[in-house]
Amino acid sequence: MPTRRLPLRGALLAWLAILALAFLNGGLRELVLVPRLGLPAALVLSGLLLCACILAVALACVPHLGPLDRTRWLGMGLLWLLLTLVFEFSFGRLVQGRSWPELFAAYRFRDGNLWPAVLVFTLFAPLLAARLRGGGRSAR
Repeated sequence: MPTRRLPLRGALLAWLAILALAFLNGGLRELVLVPRLGLPAALVLSGLLLCACILAVALACVPHLGPLDRTRWLGMGLLWLLLTLVFEFSFGRLVQGRSWPELFAAYRFRDGNLWPAVLVFTLFAPLLAARLRGGGRSAR
């Protein structure tokens, strides 16, 4: 059976869903979690919630994307990771006017910040979802 190409449209739509959930997660963190739990606990919980959201999106999209091999699932994760990084740095610089040191500060494990781990999770989430779904070729 020939290897299917990565369904780019589906991967992009899934990433847009992740982006929307990330915005909601950030709002929840800033408006509810930080005032109630303090910054370190709020950052940890927010990071874990975002990983759960990313996995939920990946689990939802696996059946719609068909059987893909390990390389394609990792390719989707890499696409999601690259889109996230481009968005983070573009939005931070162009919209929020943040400096480079401010932007890079988010990539350190400090005060409960799990953002670097969330990025690694993003890379592997499609493959993990395919394996959890037991999608035959998609799980290899």
